[in-house]
Amino acid sequence: MAPKTTKKRSTPSDPNGIFSGMLVFLVDKGVQRRRLQIWKQKLVQMGAIVADEDEGLSGNVTHVFAADSDSLGHKFPPKLLHRFKGSILLNQWLEDSLRLGDKLNEQSYKIHLTSCQTSPNPPQPSDSDTHLHPYKKPKTSPNNSQTSTPQMDKSSNDSGTGQQTSISAHDASLPYHPPDLNKNITQIFGKLINIYRALGDDRRSFSYYKAIPVIERLPFKIESVDQVKDLPAIGKSMQDHIHEIVTTGKLSKLEHFESDEKVRTISLFGEVWGVGPATALKLYERGHRSLDDLKNDVTLTNSQRLGLKYFEDIRTRIPRDEVQEMERLLQRAAVDILPGVSVVCGGSFRRGKATCGDMDIVITHPDGKSHIGFLSKYVNHLKDMNFLREDLVFSIHSEQGTDSGVDTYFGLCTYPGRELRHRIDLKVYPKDIYPFGLIHWTGNDVVNRRLRILAESKGFRLDDTGLFPATHGSGGKRVSASASLKFNSEKEVFDFLGFPWLEPCERNI
Repeated sequence: MAPKTTKKRSTPSDPNGIFSGMLVFLVDKGVQRRRLQIWKQKLVQMGAIVADEDEGLSGNVTHVFAADSDSLGHKFPPKLLHRFKGSILLNQWLEDSLRLGDKLNEQSYKIHLTSCQTSPNPPQPSDSDTHLHPYKKPKTSPNNSQTSTPQMDKSSNDSGTGQQTSISAHDASLPYHPPDLNKNITQIFGKLINIYRALGDDRRSFSYYKAIPVIERLPFKIESVDQVKDLPAIGKSMQDHIHEIVTTGKLSKLEHFESDEKVRTISLFGEVWGVGPATALKLYERGHRSLDDLKNDVTLTNSQRLGLKYFEDIRTRIPRDEVQEMERLLQRAAVDILPGVSVVCGGSFRRGKATCGDMDIVITHPDGKSHIGFLSKYVNHLKDMNFLREDLVFSIHSEQGTDSGVDTYFGLCTYPGRELRHRIDLKVYPKDIYPFGLIHWTGNDVVNRRLRILAESKGFRLDDTGLFPATHGSGGKRVSASASLKFNSEKEVFDFLGFPWLEPCERNI
């Protein structure tokens, strides 16, 4: 008797889903197998039909998705691509549409075929073709020069302690190199971020902060505002700004700010470390108009004076390779004092950026107790090495059990052999709240803000020290519990809140 065959369970499909009417072909080159399976499942659940591999570009296929033009060229001959009448889009369209729960405008995600893909005899792909993907640059394997697909569910990121045996900057993040073909826009928006931040208008500052990564990832030069109308974070006001910049090459709002002495001066003072919007305004009202004026102000704190003294140093971006070398130095120095300690550089470095404004170092120990008293010894050791140079903030709470037991050091450091000062933050967390510290200090601000809002909507308060159930006290005022929920990894926090998991390199949104 022949053995019974097991019938595969089909994925339920919503005929009215957001992808209804789409017949999709997914190019598998450059995509992790597990991620491909998830996409197929989601597409079918939301109304699409996924073409089989052997179907190719049949007459019914409406959409082709690929990692980049190189992957596309490896799958299909140029003549076939040239004849195809459907949409050829970057995989990122799928990612963004799934995350936002709606079909996005396709214009911004179209793969523009290169000359070699529209000519009868295309040349062999060159090394430069690996840079065609506008969202992620392939990771280079440490064992060879070939590029490999980023692993979307690394065990390193599921580690509750982030020990260096399982996680490092090289393994945990990929270089983030968006095309940034629209620097004429992003540079102006960057200036507006600083101006509004200095003026204390965090809402407006944040709106530009959200828009910049959306624009810098675009694989085309913006020539018309119609190209960005349906993009996330690009509302009517932002569209008007883009239209003005594209048509005139400038933005009148920025010119107005830069010509206003008060705004210009307050913005400048606000860039000094330790000087907030209120202090910047007071300094202006005292008659100060330049950084030189501030040098004689007796009201400045010692930290603010250091921020003023090393103003230009602190503003200098740090190349990624130098941050990586300093992270290794910090790891070796930490192990000298406490074997098994975990030291991870977060911030823009962990997110894969090419340069960093400062270094955010997140520290813990897997035994849950040896971190107590570590920071003071660590700081002294780094000073003996002439790495840490000036102190800005130093607070110890682990020994008293206050402030969730988190120890903090903010200061200035130098790359070995140089005198140029860089900002560095050291944060030591107990093991049981370490995932929250790692999420917070990895960023970016957009991700952190969305996680906080989501937590509040579910009745919790989220910060770098935990996720706290919120209750209503007397008078209806919302009060947070004193004890945080416990999680072993960043991913567990994301999953609990129902937020799609993002690798560190995917948090530049």
